[in-house]
Order: sequence, then structure tokens, then C-alpha cells
Amino acid sequence: MVKGTSISDPGRMRINDIINSASQGKDLTKEDIVQLLLISGRNDLDALFSAADDVRKIAVGDEIYLRGIIEFSNFCSRNCLYCGLRRDNHAITRYRMPEKDILLSAHYIRKLKVSTVVLQSGEDESLNRDSLCRLISRIKDETGLIITLSVGERSFEDYRAFREAGADRYLLKHETSSAAIQKRLRPGAPFENRLKCLYWLKDLGYEVGTGIMVGLPLQNVGMLADDILFMQKMDADMLGIGPFITHSQTPLANCPNGDPDMVLKVIAIARLVTKTTNIPATTALGSLSRDARLKALSCGANVIMPDFTPLQYKRLYDIYPGKSDDNTDVETFMINLHAQITKLGRIIGQGSGYRKQEIK
Repeated sequence: MVKGTSISDPGRMRINDIINSASQGKDLTKEDIVQLLLISGRNDLDALFSAADDVRKIAVGDEIYLRGIIEFSNFCSRNCLYCGLRRDNHAITRYRMPEKDILLSAHYIRKLKVSTVVLQSGEDESLNRDSLCRLISRIKDETGLIITLSVGERSFEDYRAFREAGADRYLLKHETSSAAIQKRLRPGAPFENRLKCLYWLKDLGYEVGTGIMVGLPLQNVGMLADDILFMQKMDADMLGIGPFITHSQTPLANCPNGDPDMVLKVIAIARLVTKTTNIPATTALGSLSRDARLKALSCGANVIMPDFTPLQYKRLYDIYPGKSDDNTDVETFMINLHAQITKLGRIIGQGSGYRKQEIK
């Protein structure tokens, strides 16, 4: 039973019933999820976060897995209204990292005992299949790292070639399952194609990650509940859940940022309904609130993605404000991270960090 229940408070009893049902593996309805998203009282929030943390401990254990990010190109052919890398942002200095610099960063990731590299870029049309396959093969052969790609929507043939070259995982966030928001904020990028790509990736045997932004303009709690149900149905292996952050060089410059507390609620509910999915405490959440990033590890998250992009490129990967402000060298970041994780009573995962088998 969830602690803090008051029998004289029917509303709280209802919230606790929903949390207990989810903790026991029962499916939640959209109405149930909306009720959890509307929680505001400290006792109810503590109950939700504690339940999510308990499920995390049972389902995936105390390990926090690290994924080392290399942001190797900030060119993008898309024109998403929320993103600082959008095609029509002419204030940004564009770059593509030379292959030798990418390889040096990958070797550095291996040196610091991180088992996974995440190769991330905008949807850069100049990154052709052959060049990416060569890069994937070299990283795999030289480092043995698990390779996650995050390079956007590609053809089935590209995805198959990347898999054959040695890519293990693919991250393709759908951002929102609302057709209305997709059409408004991602012009020329229909949701149907995003969904098709996700299922291609699953069919090809990748570990697949997707995810959402919380606090997008026009978004409401009903839409967030639909997002959570979509992620449950998708049965993705990783869920990236972070806040919308306003960028001054986009059409959404005057919109408010997403609420970190709402992000934490979505992370907690996602843990309750997906159980074994790997869920990062995202860099975006840390950009709004360093405390919130640590709090995410106490309400369901079990992954952190340190940024290994060399500083001269990192400062140009201006996807949202604050992203490139932290100039702490990665070794210092890792030392501090180990101390924070130890303080939480958690440990750094030493294995591959693949999604655990579903608990019964």
C-alpha cells in the first residue's frame, strides 16, 4: 500500500489505487494517467516517485548505465519549429566532425570505461550510407563499443546497411504522438513516416529508443497521456523524456519552457507502465535544473548520457539554450557523476546495458 494515504481523502485514495495498480503490473487507462499527471500535492508526488523507484529497482536494478554521446554534425535538412539546428536557423555555425576526431572521441569513451557510444547528428543529407557504414565499422573494429545511432529518418536499406556494419541501437524520438502538434511543429515530416521508421528498426533487430518532449506549445495532459500509452504500445527499449526548451532562433522563441516537475511525472509513469525500459535522466532536463536530473534517477530513470563531443564542436551543437554552456571537461564530469551516483546508493553499470528481459 502506498504510504501517506488518508482514508478521509477520496481523491488521494483514488490516486493511491492507481499507483498501486500500476506497481502490480496492471494496465492504466488514459483517465488513470491523466489523474497522475495532474498530481500536485507533495504527499501524492512522493508516493508516485517512490512507487516508480521501487519498480525501477525490481525491474532493472540499481545500475545506472552510461552512454557516451558524440554530436558529429549539426547540419539538418528538417525545419522543426522547436529546434536550434533547424534548416532555417542561419545564425548557427555549421560543422561536420572529421572521421579522425570522431574516432578519437570513441577511443576516449572506451578509455573511461563507458560501453556505449551514441553517434548523434541532425538529419544531415550529406552523411551518405557508405560513409556512415565505414565509420560504424571502424568504431566497432577499433573499440568494440556498442554503437547507438541517432541520425534521423532514413531508408530501410540505410538502416539495414548500418545494422550490418555493426550498429546495435537506434534512437529516433517521435517527440509527440499528437497529429495536430506534429503537423504544426514538424512541417514536411509526417508522423506516419516516423512510425514506419521505428517499426523498420525493430524488424531489423536494433534496440530501439524513442521519446517525447514535455511542454510543447498546444500540448495538454490528455496528449501526454496518449504519449505514454503510445510508448507502452511501441514497447521501445529506451525512452528519452525531456522538456521543451525555448530557443531564440526558432519561431517558438516566445513560448515558455516545459515544466521540469511534469517531466519527472512523465518519467515516473513511463517507468510504472513499461517496467524494464531504459530511461535516461536527460541532458535537456539537466539544462533546466541540475537537481531535476538527479531527481529523475530517484523516480524511474536508470541511464545517463555524458557528452564526449570535443569542446570546439560541442559549443556549436546548439539544439537548445544551455546545451553547450557546461565547459566542464568530461573526466571531471565523470568523477562528479560517480560521487553523485554513490550518494544515491546506486552503482555504475559495467555491462552492455541492454534492456533487461520482461519481469513476470
